[in-house]
Parts: sequence; structure tokens; C-alpha cells
Amino acid sequence: MPGLKHDGRELDAVSDAVDAVNVLKGKSWDSQAEFDSEKDKTSFRQYETACERVKAFYKEQHEKQTVAFNIKARVDFKSRKRARMGIWQAMEMLNTLVDDSDPDTDLSQIEHLLQTAEAMRRDGKPEWMQVTGLIHDLGKLLLFFGSEGQWDVVGDTFVVGCAFSDKNIYPETFARNPDFGDAVYSAEHGIYEPHCGLDNVMLSWGHDEYLYHVVKDQCTLPEEALAMIRFHSFYPWHREGAYMHLANAKDAKALDAVRAFNPYDLYSKSDKPIDIDELRPYYESLIAKFFPPELDW
Repeated sequence: MPGLKHDGRELDAVSDAVDAVNVLKGKSWDSQAEFDSEKDKTSFRQYETACERVKAFYKEQHEKQTVAFNIKARVDFKSRKRARMGIWQAMEMLNTLVDDSDPDTDLSQIEHLLQTAEAMRRDGKPEWMQVTGLIHDLGKLLLFFGSEGQWDVVGDTFVVGCAFSDKNIYPETFARNPDFGDAVYSAEHGIYEPHCGLDNVMLSWGHDEYLYHVVKDQCTLPEEALAMIRFHSFYPWHREGAYMHLANAKDAKALDAVRAFNPYDLYSKSDKPIDIDELRPYYESLIAKFFPPELDW
């Protein structure tokens, strides 16, 4: 695919900058994440360094993630199969997407996925959570499958179809979104009923939402794992407390799950070597417990 390597590098750079901002904005609220207790979180790139790139990214994302686009993205998802392959094969495919653009680590994508899973394993997290950590970024394969840019793959997610929360990052950049002034879409509840539940809202389309739709009917992972996959970039909700007027009692359990997952997502990067060949049999055995040999992507 011409230009894919370049696009992959750019995707990785944007994704890393987004993570850097979230790391430096975040609070270390989860005392159960023992793996990062001695890690110098300030060693990640500073907020000011990432800020310019991230703000330009979010300006584009916030202007283009409309209700119309999100309906189109979901129709497109349901209308065709992009590939059929197993989880490890998908990890290997993701590994070809990006190269050495990550300034925080020299590790490959597979090594980063294994790092996340291994941090959970060291902390004694259940097998289903280890597998979730292993696969959580596989939705970035969207860049292979016809994404329109970086803005519909990575970045913090938010609800479309109701008023954009001022707890979103750079909320002022929603002003040029066509839905911003719409009489229905700009209302507090918009097209939704109060406390309808997050299962019934559209989150901005990207790697989280895509992977959630891929795996939810093709795995035996528990609901908590699916919440971790779908909501791990939904920072306005799980960190800032936004959109609670749409959430219901079921979402409280999902919120706990995502908050338990978040430190592993943000803080597990390290240059400590990973022996892929040594770890592969263990993780392939876990994958087989929760997934069929091949999935439709």
C-alpha cells in the first residue's frame, strides 16, 4: 500500500503525543497498579512538547467527527469484511504498520502490546484482562482498512449526537463542527434519553470503537473486558466525569473496569527487552481460551 509506512509513522507519532498529554494530565488514582509505582512518569515527553501537535490533531478530529460521519462509519463496518485472520496474525500486521517513530521507546508494536499484558500478569490480573491488554490497540489496523486520516483512528473519544462536553480536551475546537449549532445535536441529551446507557450512544469512531465492534460477538471475554476495549480512550467520561447524564447503573461497573485498565495503557511503556518467542506460546494459549482461530475484521 503506497504511503502506508509514512502514514503509520505519523499515526504512531500522533498517538504517542495524545498519550503523553493524557499521562501528564492524569492522576495516579489506581493504587492497585503496582507495576508503575517506581516508574518515573516524568520521563515521558513533556506536555508542552506534545501540545502543539495534539491541538492541531484535535482541531481536525473535533471538526470532522459528526453524527453523519459516525453513521456512515458504522454502516461501512457492517457492510464489508476487511480481512479474516487470528489475533496473533493481526498483531503481526499491526507491527508492519509502524516503524521506529516512537520517541518514548525503541520497542516494536508487538513488544508494546506484550509489555501491557505482562504488566498485568505481574500484578496478578486475571487471564481475560491480560488478553485485553494484549489486544487493546489492534483497532489501529483501521489505517489499513480505509480510515480517512489520523482523526478517525486515534485520540480521546466523546459522544456524538448531543452537546459536546466542555470536559473534552480543547473543547473550543468543536465550534466548527457542523453539529455544534444543530438544534437537536447541541442539546444536552440530543438524540438520546436521559440515562439511556452508554450501550445506546455513539462514541466518536476510532480504534476503540472499531475493535469493540470486531470482537464483541466473536469472543468469550467478559463485559468488563469489552468496556476496557471500548472506553479506554473515553477520557472525558472515565477521568473527567462527563456524560454521566447518559450513563446508567450498568455503566458504573464498566467505569470501574476502565479505571483499573487505564494505568496499564498509559504507563507500561519501557525499553526493557521483551522476548517475543518466549512469551508467544503463553499468550497464544490465552488467546485460544477467548477467541476462535480466525476472526472477521
